[in-house]
Amino acid sequence: MSLSGGELVVRALEDEGVPFTFGIPGTHNIELYDALATSKSVRPILVTDEQSAGFMADAVWRSTRGRTIGCANIVPGAGLTHAMSGIAEAYMDTVPMLVLGCGIRRDSGRAYQLHDVDQIAMVKPVTKAQFLVRDSRELYRTVREACRVARSGAPGPVFVEVPADLYLLKGGGDTSYTPAPAAPAAPDPADLDRVVALLTASRRPLLYLGLGAAGAGKDLVRLAERLEAPVATTFQGKGVFPESHPLALWPGFGDAAPPFARAVAGDRDLTIAIGCRFGEVATGSYGLSPRGPLVHVDIERAVLGRNFPAKVAIAADAAAFVTALLARLPHLTGGVGGNASGGMPDEKLRARIRAGHDEVRAGWLSQAGTARVTPYRLLHALQERLGDETIFTSDSGNGTFLAVECLMLNAPGRLLAPVDYSCMGYAIPAAIGARLACPDTPVVALAGDGALLMTGLELLTAAHEGVGVAVFALRDRELAQIAQFQSVAMNRKTSSVLPDYDLSKLCEAVGVECLRLDTDDGIDAVVERVKQVTGGGRPVAVDVAIDYSNKTYFTRGVVRTNLGRLPWSDRLRFIGRALGRRVFA
Repeated sequence: MSLSGGELVVRALEDEGVPFTFGIPGTHNIELYDALATSKSVRPILVTDEQSAGFMADAVWRSTRGRTIGCANIVPGAGLTHAMSGIAEAYMDTVPMLVLGCGIRRDSGRAYQLHDVDQIAMVKPVTKAQFLVRDSRELYRTVREACRVARSGAPGPVFVEVPADLYLLKGGGDTSYTPAPAAPAAPDPADLDRVVALLTASRRPLLYLGLGAAGAGKDLVRLAERLEAPVATTFQGKGVFPESHPLALWPGFGDAAPPFARAVAGDRDLTIAIGCRFGEVATGSYGLSPRGPLVHVDIERAVLGRNFPAKVAIAADAAAFVTALLARLPHLTGGVGGNASGGMPDEKLRARIRAGHDEVRAGWLSQAGTARVTPYRLLHALQERLGDETIFTSDSGNGTFLAVECLMLNAPGRLLAPVDYSCMGYAIPAAIGARLACPDTPVVALAGDGALLMTGLELLTAAHEGVGVAVFALRDRELAQIAQFQSVAMNRKTSSVLPDYDLSKLCEAVGVECLRLDTDDGIDAVVERVKQVTGGGRPVAVDVAIDYSNKTYFTRGVVRTNLGRLPWSDRLRFIGRALGRRVFA
């Protein structure tokens, strides 16, 4: 039986296990939407803005920990340009995504068609690969192949442009094609020998893990315990190593980390970095230096040694590397990670880490009792009352840094944050995508009040689709992170103080219940109501009077790092300007 172009694409999505497409239909792809209407496994989700389509598709993969790929279903021209921020976020954060783009008709021979722009050229800088389908017989195969490319190696979004005429016309096409998964890239045995030699000479190794290490799973715990090595992570890697483990140090180890984490890391004599790129945000503006020789392992060869020189650079799958290294470690004799018996707990090290975390928590708790809501109290209560499986999404800025520092996560895929592209407006649509993909898991969006103005109308999408997400709007009436940087460096704020708005009226307009949370005393009652509403499949928003008076370790560290890089004359100028404005304000 001959299938239409739309039916061929839907068949490919079904066979790839794509559960949702996110987008807004247009004249060029209504045939595809008509085919989606009859699919038993692919559900089209109508968004209010295509920017959100990318964020929702991104969150499908992150929240399912790599089991399910998301699909942004985009009309040509304006639909694509609106979606570019979400696509670029996925690209920078190495998230696989199928960007199913429609194109103008290629069979008319006419110029100046509606939405006619060079889409391939536009998306090339922010996608891993691009496909233009020219024959309906290639539709099924191309969509399946695009998903394979998106998942393989260093993951990323892949763009497929389907000309509108291929959707309109009946065509053939082989639907038996199944792309073969690529075998994990194994480490070179000679490189493993060099790593073992460095470990043999080392007494105090440090593990630094990114999201790319997630596939190694429990072997990461085995490796840390075998080496008795403290474990720091990137922001994206938070939860890759269980943070309740006594060797879990901090998300980072440089100037943007607490003093205890900097001290423990500073005492190391070897750094093994797995599945990370040493990006600007995770390193606090490159405010850290690997201690001792650096072993850098990543699936993407181009990142190895790019920001910090590596003594041993290994282009390999993280899980394959960790498995192979563990197999060799029992053969080591003498000291490994400071333990002559090899792998016995270093109680002094563990006590230092435990005491450091206790001191940090005590500092957070000492801030409680103000006239506003204490971030740690709120986040701790959400984890405690909603459960350890809860997925949090955050926005660019203070919400992300608070979540990174205050949440304790024991698995990856529980904090979805826009890190390297750092898009505002991510949290709410990402929460919707995550709850759709994980319907039995509580999902909380930590949305800045500036970011909420960008994509807050997706609350309408959540209400319409029956998606029980909880949106905690962290409101200080400012673009908090930028306002803090301005306040510290310049002692004044320019264009970072927001005009006020009534969140309850916005929620009323889209049919979403809105709660107020003004002080810590109201946390328990609000969280209980949130559980009731979201448990019934309805979204809820909470207007939180958040207390941002105590800056995160990240903010303080980044300011210190960047100020320290300036020549002394400029440092004095910056400091003098801020002090002068404070005195004469």
